[in-house]
Amino acid sequence: MRVEEEDDTDEDDYDSDGESRALVAKATGARFSCNDLESSDAEESEDEMDGRIAPYHLMEKRSLEKSILLELEREHHLKVQEEVRSKLSALEVCHQSEIQRTVSAFARLQKYAESRKEIDRRLDVHFQRKIAEVLDKHLSMVQRDHEQKSQIVERRIRDDAALEEAKRKEQAMKDEKIRQERAKQEAEARQKAAAKLAVEAQKAAAEAAAKEAAEAQKAAAEVSKSSQNSQNNVAGTMRANKSEIKSELPGIKVFADHSALEAELRRRALLDQVPANIHSSKEFSRYDRQIAKSIGKLMPTTDSVKARAGELIKALDGQDCPRPIACRIFANKIISIVKSRNTKDKTFGNLAFACGYVMLLVTSQVPDAMDYLLAEFHRVCMYTVPKHLHALNAQVRNRDYYRLIGYQEENGQLESTESYLTYVAAYVKLYAAMIQTEIRGVRHPYGLAEGWKWLAMFLNTLPATTATACALHAFLKVAGFALHKKYGSQFMKLLDVILRCFLPALKEQGSRIQAEAASNLQNYLTDKVYLEEPEGQYLAQQLLSKELFT
Repeated sequence: MRVEEEDDTDEDDYDSDGESRALVAKATGARFSCNDLESSDAEESEDEMDGRIAPYHLMEKRSLEKSILLELEREHHLKVQEEVRSKLSALEVCHQSEIQRTVSAFARLQKYAESRKEIDRRLDVHFQRKIAEVLDKHLSMVQRDHEQKSQIVERRIRDDAALEEAKRKEQAMKDEKIRQERAKQEAEARQKAAAKLAVEAQKAAAEAAAKEAAEAQKAAAEVSKSSQNSQNNVAGTMRANKSEIKSELPGIKVFADHSALEAELRRRALLDQVPANIHSSKEFSRYDRQIAKSIGKLMPTTDSVKARAGELIKALDGQDCPRPIACRIFANKIISIVKSRNTKDKTFGNLAFACGYVMLLVTSQVPDAMDYLLAEFHRVCMYTVPKHLHALNAQVRNRDYYRLIGYQEENGQLESTESYLTYVAAYVKLYAAMIQTEIRGVRHPYGLAEGWKWLAMFLNTLPATTATACALHAFLKVAGFALHKKYGSQFMKLLDVILRCFLPALKEQGSRIQAEAASNLQNYLTDKVYLEEPEGQYLAQQLLSKELFT
């Protein structure tokens, strides 16, 4: 580029030389004209093109005008070269400054890009922090909403229970008032009749009074005798049951706490006072169908629980059916829900909690029903006592032994071990749901304290077997959260006993079913499931699907 610029400058110098010659010639008044200059320039240019340079003789004599012209040409040539050099220097300086500005602009651009990246990074961090805060606030609101809903459900159940109690008391007062008025009217009628016939039948009235007194004395004696016989029957039944355990179980070792066995015998004796087939009698079949219908319509919703509990309380308080018979039918029907529903379905846990609410509401109004419920639990599943029957040898493991520990027969065949363990877990879940259920303002006749006692007796007396492991896992899965919430560190000590003593003894046996039971218990302890609320513990307002239990 510089060579081309120099060539351009040479051509410019050449043109300027011609112009300066013309100007000098005019100023000095020389004899040559512009044509001569042009011809001389042309000749010189031709000489340059031909590559021939005219010789210059230093001693040659020239005129004054030529000397001056040559001097002016030389000065002009020097001046033009100086200007060209200055222009080139200025251009080079300008070019260098332009390069510096370009480098500076690139540096500023890079610095700006880095600053924008830093700003974007800070904005990302800010937005992520803001998103985390919003998410945390949303989760807190969801948890608060869940707690509020739970409190509302409990409050509604408590208010409904109080309302039902008030209605029941009001109805009882009305019935009592009607009875008193009727008795008063009857008494007045009798007094009028007695006053009217007093004169005419004084002697007959005296004889009738004497006869009535004799009959009343005889009836009182019979009542006293029947009461004594009933007490003797209960005591005899308990003694017979104790003797049965000792005499009818040769080769079988009973693992149970002494106080638990006594409580079982007392409740079973109470249950045996009512015939097992009483529901099939013509007189009480209507009450059996009524109670079974109420329990059959039970769903894990607040409205369903309130409606069914109200119906069952009314049925148990009825005047037409004796209280023991009604309580026996109620206990049998609500516990037999294990057989009528699919226990392998995940929704069975929700139904178990609903049954727990119903049992609490009913027994809080009819306390006698609790003993019948516990007796029925002990009858269908011995691990609710808790109790375990261990065969000491293979000869004892016959059909009678399996029926004794709870196996059911179908078409003359005993059910499989897996089916038996499934029902054991279902019965224990229902038992645990009844124990752990709490309603504010409602006294529980058999609450968490009894569950804590059951767990302690279970771990102290029962061996580690597949059935005991299934029962223990089912109980902890339903009631473990409530026990941990109430007893805290004491409950953790019991879990430590399970981890250090019960599980190693169970794993030593080595069968497939036992390994599965041990794995379930191990996962319960490892995953700390007792810190999570069991699903279905809080009832829904209404079912989202009517096909929940199909």
